[in-house]
Parts: sequence; C-alpha cells; structure tokens
Amino acid sequence: MFLKLLATTLAVVTVSAESAPGYGGYNNIWTETFDGAAGSVINQNNWNIITGIHNNNEWQQYTTSTQNMQLSGGATLQIVPRKDSSGQWTSARVESTYVFTPTAGAVTRAEALIRFGDNPTANKQGLWPAFWLLGNSVRNGVAWPACGELDILETVNGLPTGYGTIHCDATPGGACNEPNGIGANIGIPDNGWHTWRIEWDRRASTWQGETITWSMDGNVFQQVAGSRINNQAVWSTIAESPMYFILNVAVGGDWPGAPNGNTLDGFGSMMEIAYVAHYLSS
Repeated sequence: MFLKLLATTLAVVTVSAESAPGYGGYNNIWTETFDGAAGSVINQNNWNIITGIHNNNEWQQYTTSTQNMQLSGGATLQIVPRKDSSGQWTSARVESTYVFTPTAGAVTRAEALIRFGDNPTANKQGLWPAFWLLGNSVRNGVAWPACGELDILETVNGLPTGYGTIHCDATPGGACNEPNGIGANIGIPDNGWHTWRIEWDRRASTWQGETITWSMDGNVFQQVAGSRINNQAVWSTIAESPMYFILNVAVGGDWPGAPNGNTLDGFGSMMEIAYVAHYLSS
C-alpha cells in the first residue's frame, strides 16, 4: 500500500492504491497495475485507446488525451470526463489487448479494484462508468449481442448501486431478454475502493451446471447457470469463448439520460482503477 499526491493543472488528487492481491487456491495469470509517471499515457502494449464509438445515444467524444485518461503516478488509472466551454463532453475508453477464455474444469476469476470521484450524486447526472467484457468475436465481425457481453460493474448518475448484466444471443428477446439483458444489482456503501469480480465455475459435469457469479468485495449479488440460458451455443459465447476487458466512462445515453446543468466534470466525477487481474484456480 502506498500514498502519493498528484498535482495537476486543475486539481490536487490524493491517490491510494495497491497491487493485485494473491488468493489461496488461485494462480494470478495476468495483471495490469497501471504503473507509470503521473500524467502519462496507459501502456498501449496492453490496452487499445478507443475513439470514434457512439453507442446508446451517448453524448461524449472518446479521446486519446491525458486530460481524459491518465496514469496517476500512484499506480492507478484515472478516467476523467470533461466538459469544454462549448458544452461538448469528452471522456475515455480502453480495451485490453489481452484476451482470455474461461478454463474448462476450473474456476476463472476476473476482477478490478475501483473507486469513484467524490462529487455528490446530485452532480453526476448522466455519468455512466463501467468495467466489462466483450466476446473477442466482435473484433472479427460477429454482431452484438451474439458476441456476448458481461458487465461486471456499471453505475449511473452517481447513484450508490452497482449493476452486473449478461447480454447475449439476439435482440430483441433471445436467451438474455435483450436489450435489457439478465442482470442484478448491489448497493455500494461509498465512493471508495471496492473489488468488483466475476467468476466462471466450469467444474460441473455438464454445461448446464456451469455458473457465472458476480460479487462486490466478496458479496455475491448474481449467479447465472447454463441451464438458465438453456442454449449451449449461446452459453459458449459468454462462458467458453475468448473475452477482453473494457474500462470507460460514458456521458449521457439511453440509460442514465442526459447530463444537466448540475453535472460536474473533472476528478470528482472520475472512475479510478488500481488493477485489473485474471486468476485461475489451482
């Protein structure tokens, strides 16, 4: 554990973070700990910085600017929505170059340690931070939601609720009730550091008995079995196929609605990530 003060041209931000923990019975397969100098760019060997995407009627323009995404100098990544003098919102989205497949006969764990900026809820209308996974097949032309999507954490409008959701198969309807998906939520006690995790348990003798489980700080808030999806090919897209990590903060869109005159930008509205990690049961 370490503590560092980061001075920027706009604010002084206190950063506290830690490296990915070890867990008994699990091997750490891959970790990103966001090491680097304050104000520098994320390691682009590990992450693609995404621009030019406009989904869900969102307002933001995703940029490559370190004003929107920077290493803190305290081994964290800060994704910071900004609003310019013309009213245009900008933010950032990154997708891992690392791809993994949940392992047959084992438990695969993916998690991140995340906190949010301290602006009051009343000043976060329209903000939509997320930590999620997409099926790698989307990079090869498979359409959404057939590629599979697992949202490990989403929040909207600064409300103290975290959502975990599956998107799959076809829309509208399909095995995952699109466009809503199959989801559940959990209360978030504060804006501080919390561990958001998803686990695939593929130790069952049949695909129907395999499960995907969501938790915050070890508190389970959703579990979905293959039997609920009830289609082996669809289950394979979310439990047996390659996936990659995504971190982003959207502004506006169909779910949170538009930002308003009280919505604040800057570090008080950021999402900060201490690590992203992939583990496999030993």
